[in-house]
Amino acid sequence: MPMPAFEEYEPAGDCVCRGCAQSRRALARARAVPLRDGGHPAAHGARRALVLATAAGVVLTGGGAPAAAVTPPTPGPGPGPVALDDPGSPQGGRTPLHGPKGSPVGKPGAPGRPAAVKRIERATIINRAKLWLDAKVPYSMSEYWTDGYRQDCSGFVSMVWNLGTNEWTGSLDKFATKIAKEELLPGDMLLFHNPADPNNGSHVVIFGGWVDETRTHYVAYEQTRPTTRKLATPYGYWTNAAKYVPYRFNGVTGGIVPPVPEVPVPVPPVPLVPQPPGTQPPGAEPPASGPKPGDVTVFPGADKFGPGATNEHVAQLGRMLIERGAYRFYPKGQAGRTWTDAHRLSTQAFQLAQGWRGADADGLPGAHTWRLLVEHQGRDIPPTVDAAPGPGGVRAYPGAAVFRPGRSHPAVAALGRQLIKKGFGKHYTSGPGPRWSETDRRNVEAFQRAQGWRGASANGYPGPETWRRLFA
Repeated sequence: MPMPAFEEYEPAGDCVCRGCAQSRRALARARAVPLRDGGHPAAHGARRALVLATAAGVVLTGGGAPAAAVTPPTPGPGPGPVALDDPGSPQGGRTPLHGPKGSPVGKPGAPGRPAAVKRIERATIINRAKLWLDAKVPYSMSEYWTDGYRQDCSGFVSMVWNLGTNEWTGSLDKFATKIAKEELLPGDMLLFHNPADPNNGSHVVIFGGWVDETRTHYVAYEQTRPTTRKLATPYGYWTNAAKYVPYRFNGVTGGIVPPVPEVPVPVPPVPLVPQPPGTQPPGAEPPASGPKPGDVTVFPGADKFGPGATNEHVAQLGRMLIERGAYRFYPKGQAGRTWTDAHRLSTQAFQLAQGWRGADADGLPGAHTWRLLVEHQGRDIPPTVDAAPGPGGVRAYPGAAVFRPGRSHPAVAALGRQLIKKGFGKHYTSGPGPRWSETDRRNVEAFQRAQGWRGASANGYPGPETWRRLFA
């Protein structure tokens, strides 16, 4: 049954009356980002922007791109003269930010040598894009919005990346690094610059996420006529598609925006619920030491894995796999930096859990395997029958998905019996049984607190380390 959607009433976006215009501007101020993230001073004191969840590799069960029937729109021409310092160009060129009265503020950085970029999270980039989208900022190659940025496509990208200047299509790449199509994440850009004639087709958009698993269409945030828009767009664009190049802003930091479908889709089997920043999913308490899973978000390359490989990425892979149900492959509950059969077998088990076969389940992680692990997507490694003992006599951790309200599994009953054996079963009035309940969670929480854990590490949901200590 689909969840009901609740929306606040907003006046029609194309209404030109003073009341509606004032309402749109108030909405933009309410969603303004904090000053520390480059927000405009006029928004100081307003409530924080809601974190936008965009489509980041959402897998749909059906095929077909919903944007295929959309009539291709005409983008505004990309800004930027052939001569960077040509003040008479109709496209403006590289300029400083402009104050509320249209006066320049400061000087633009030297071409090709941009000043140190400000660090910014992906969620903040998308939130900043939403500011102009909600305010319906009109397209212009000569006008400047109240935040000081030029109201064209490259001014828009300069704004969402919180650059200190208004850049153009011929300079934005100096602030970014070229990436592959497969690496695109929300907040990256797709850029087409025509140096011979910048007015003829040059354009730039912000990537908002894939529309579906075919990766033929993506959500584009862009500044074009008549106003800022968000639209499902064929890769790389409606025209000159092959000339659009993906780039990643050098200042981007933080995690990946949680995936939210653009259209209603069936819920994938056994999904892991994305958590707000600073929290962890049920059962995902960190190891006693070492970096947390998810610290490395970009696939480091196939050459980092396999026989003879020794590096931190191998250990990272093992930790993520243990969290997804591969505990039985690691006798001590820890993954080392040197590639072993445990890494190969656990990787293969995860790949098989996704339904892959043959070369796709060879036990060597590729970009798709890495993405599913980093983003906590896909299916967990299934447990052995009745959580049978694994290496060292310790029962195999069955995966976090088993311990959810209403779920039934033999491992839940085994957990309860072990809690009682360890002296942490005081909340049971009957059982324990195979169905996960609040009573199980409270007993697990008591055990976790007895280990000295607090916060998300003592949330009552057993993770690999909780499981290991219970059955040790």
